[in-house]
Amino acid sequence: MPLTTLRYVLGLAGVFLRFRLHHLISAQHLPGRLAKGLLFVLQRVLPAPEDMPAQLAAALSSRGPVYIKLGQLLSTRPDVFGAAICQGLAQLQDRVAPLAEQDALALIRHALGEQSLAAFKHIESRPMASASIAQVHSARLVSGEAVVIKVVRPNIERQIRREMGALIDLAAWLAERLPMLRQLHLQQIMRDQLAVLLAELSMFLEARNQIQLRRNFADSPLLFVPRLYPQFTRENLLVMERIEAPSIGELDRLRDAGVDFKVLAHKGVETFFTQVFDHNFFHADMHPGNVFVDITNPKDPKWIALDCAIIGSLSEQDQSYLAQNLIAFFARDYRQIVNLHLRSGWIPADTDADAFEQVIRSVCDPIFAKPLSEISFAAFMTELLETAQKFGMQVQPQLVLLQKTLLYVEGLGRQLYPQLDLWETAEPFMRHWAVRHLGAVAVITKLLSQGPRLWSELHRLPSLLDDTQTIDLRKQLAHQQHELQALSGQLQQMQRRSRRRRWWIGILAGAAGALWLLG
Repeated sequence: MPLTTLRYVLGLAGVFLRFRLHHLISAQHLPGRLAKGLLFVLQRVLPAPEDMPAQLAAALSSRGPVYIKLGQLLSTRPDVFGAAICQGLAQLQDRVAPLAEQDALALIRHALGEQSLAAFKHIESRPMASASIAQVHSARLVSGEAVVIKVVRPNIERQIRREMGALIDLAAWLAERLPMLRQLHLQQIMRDQLAVLLAELSMFLEARNQIQLRRNFADSPLLFVPRLYPQFTRENLLVMERIEAPSIGELDRLRDAGVDFKVLAHKGVETFFTQVFDHNFFHADMHPGNVFVDITNPKDPKWIALDCAIIGSLSEQDQSYLAQNLIAFFARDYRQIVNLHLRSGWIPADTDADAFEQVIRSVCDPIFAKPLSEISFAAFMTELLETAQKFGMQVQPQLVLLQKTLLYVEGLGRQLYPQLDLWETAEPFMRHWAVRHLGAVAVITKLLSQGPRLWSELHRLPSLLDDTQTIDLRKQLAHQQHELQALSGQLQQMQRRSRRRRWWIGILAGAAGALWLLG
C-alpha cells in the first residue's frame, strides 16, 4: 500500500473508532486470530452505539462531500449492507456551505465571458441551492426568460480524485485479504463511483443528457424536462429555464393543489419502465431534490426531472435478460428465471438449478398481489440477492444504477400512494414490451438485419437453440475449472511445504556448521 494511502487509511481508522463503526464488522470475515482478537477487544472497550445507521451517516458526513456521495451510493445496496443501514444512509443530504457570493459571481462571469454575460439582465448573488459538486443561482435574461445557472465548485475534481484514488487502493488491498470483498467487487464499486462523480463535474455531459432526456419525452404526459440554453453551456456551467413548481417533498403543497397522488404514482412507475426498457436511457438520480411536479392540471399531474448528470443505460444483452427475468417473475415461471441466470452467467454454470428455483419461489411467492404499503423492495431485494449469493451469484456492477433508480421509485411511490400495486402497473408494460421485442415481427426484423452473419453461423443453429446442451456444456466447463483450481491449490501447497523444508534444512545445516566450527 502506498505511503500516502497508508496515511489516509490511518485517518479513516480514527473516524472508524470515534464513531464506533467497528461493530459493523463480523469476526468471521477477518483472517487470522490476531485480527479477530483485536476486534473482540475493541468491541468490548468501545460499546456499540444505539443507532448504528445514524452513526454511520454522521461519520460519512464528517468526512465531507465525497463521502456523502459515497454514502448515497451505498444506500442503494441493501444486498451488501442490509436494509436498516441503507435506510439510514438514504437520509444523507448533499448540502454544503455555499461559496462566498462575490467569488461565486466572479466564477460565473469568468465562465460565461463578456459576450455571453451581456445576454443576462440580472444574476442573483445568493444561491438557491448549494451542494458538494455545484451550486445554483437564479437569473433573468435580457429577453425576459427566467433561468437558473448551475456552476461547478472550483478545485473539486482534485479532491475527488485524491480521495477516491485512496479508497480504490484500500479496496484492492482489502480484497486481497478478505475473500468476501472479492465477491462484492468492492474495488469496481469504488471505480464506478469515481466515474459517476467525474461525470457530475462535466456540464457538457449533463447538457447532452438533459437534451436527450427532453427529446425522449417530448410532448409526453409522463415527464417534463426543462429547456436548456446550449449557447451558454461551459465545462463548468450550464443555464436552463427556471421551473416554478413544488418539489415532490412538499406534500402539503401538493395536497392543497388537489393533486391526484394515485395518478402521479402510476405515472412514476410507467416513467421508470419507459426509460429503462423503451429508451434504455434512464435518470439515475431521482431523489426528492431532483424531482418536481407540474400541477397545472392537478387531476393529471406530470413529473419534472432536474439534474441529468447521472444517466444509466444497459447493454442490449443485460436489458433483454432483465426484461425476460421480470416477465418470467410476473408469470411466476421460476425455472425460466433460473435458466436466464445460467445463460447470462450471473450464477455459476454448475449451480443446482432445482435448489435455486425452490429458493426463488420461497422468496418471491409471498409478495404477489400485495399493495406497496405491505412490501419493502429494499428488504425483498436484500433477501433475494443474499440468497442468490449463497449459490455463487456475483454482484452485477452494471445494474447498480438501475437498482438505485428502482429504490427511488419505490420511495416516491410509497410516499405518494401507499396502496400502489407495482405489479399491476408494470405487468402490462412488460407484456407489451415482450410483444414488441420478443414477438414474431421483432424476431423476423432482427433476422433480416443480421442475415449475412447468421447465414455464416447457420451450421451452429441446432446447438445454439438447445438450451439444455448449452447449459450442460457450461456445467462441464465449470466442473473442469473447479478441478483445475483444486489442482492449482494442491500445487501451491506442495510448493509451500517444499520451501519450508528447504528453510528448515538451511537452518539445520547452518546450525550443524556452527557446531562443527565451535567443536
